[in-house]
This record gives sequence, structure tokens and C-alpha cells, in this order.
Amino acid sequence: MTGPPGAGALILAGYLLGSMPVGLLVGRAVGGLDLRDVGSRRTGATNAMRTLGSGWGAAVLLLDLLKGLSAVLLARIAYDGPAAEWVAAAAGLAAVIGHNWSVFIRFTGGRGVATTGGGLLALSPLAVAAVLPAMLLVVWRWRYVSAASLVGAAGAMLVTAGLALSGVGGWPPVGYALAAGAIVIGSHTDNISRLRAGTERRIGEKEVMRGHVQR
Repeated sequence: MTGPPGAGALILAGYLLGSMPVGLLVGRAVGGLDLRDVGSRRTGATNAMRTLGSGWGAAVLLLDLLKGLSAVLLARIAYDGPAAEWVAAAAGLAAVIGHNWSVFIRFTGGRGVATTGGGLLALSPLAVAAVLPAMLLVVWRWRYVSAASLVGAAGAMLVTAGLALSGVGGWPPVGYALAAGAIVIGSHTDNISRLRAGTERRIGEKEVMRGHVQR
């Protein structure tokens, strides 16, 4: 594929890949529930973990990550031209948008963390290697998934920019990290409020199954 039509087709494909409501499908298959009706009402891995258990939550995490990874790799393989990496980054960003606002479930979805990570893994493995330990440290020390997600989003912006400025990395990952990171941070506004208030839910606390709105 070449030119704007090819780029547009691959970006659309990225959006549709991201829109696949993995968490919703897993929730219905193994728990007979709609993740949009319980907990944080999000379809991502954290809500799946709290409502379905850590094993199924990990499965949703992996599948959501693969959506972003696949969108970038598909575009990279299929698009031929000097803007190939920018098209790949745009396709990855489209997957994040699709995950958060899926056309298949009335533009609802998750918070985009795992899908963003999958896209970044394809675009800049070095950035993932730099940011992931900080995220794991936050989870281990404070047991807040939301805080780790925010650290990861902000860290990816800084690290990709640093790699580009040093000549080690390119600018498409920077554009991706800035845009996807902004989406991730914006989707965590309620978590940020609870972190400030000291009421954010920690890892290991099971989600109440009556539509409790906290994450």
C-alpha cells in the first residue's frame, strides 16, 4: 500500500483492531457478565482482574496489548513509502482510540494502557524497557495500577523524546507516545482524583459486583 489511501486504510484497520472488545467478550464467556455494568465500568484488564480474577485479567491484558502491537506491525509490513513509520505510529494510535471508544460497543471501552504498551513495544522497544521497571516498582511499592499507568504514560513521553534527541530513536514513537499518553492520562482523571483523596483501590481488593464505580 502507498499514498494517503493506503495510509487511511491501515489507520482504519488499526482502529478496528483496537475496537475488538476483548474484555467484554471474556467477561461474558467466563463470568456471564458485562464489564461495563460492574466496577469501573471499563472493559480493560484491571476491571477484568477485579471482577473475573487475576488469571483472566492477565489474559485480557495480553490480548489488549496484542491489539496495539498488531496494528503497528500490520501497517509497517503493508505500507511502502518514506512515511511508513509515521503510518505505523498512526495505526497504533488508532488502535488505542478504538480500544477506548469501540465502534462495536457504542463507543465505550477501556483506558488504553495495555494497547498503548503494545504499540510502543513495536515502535520503540527501548522505551518500553526503560519505562516498564518504573511501572512495576510503583505496583510493587504502592499497589496502585492507576499510578503505574500514569507513570508509564508520562515516562514514555520523556523517554521516546530523549531517545530521538540523542539519535538513538526516531520521531514517530515520540508522536505516538505524546498522543497515546495524553489519551491514557485523560482517561484516568477519576483515578487521579481518588489518588489525591486517598480512596483509590489497590491491587488485591476484589471489585464489588453491584456496579461499584471505583476502579
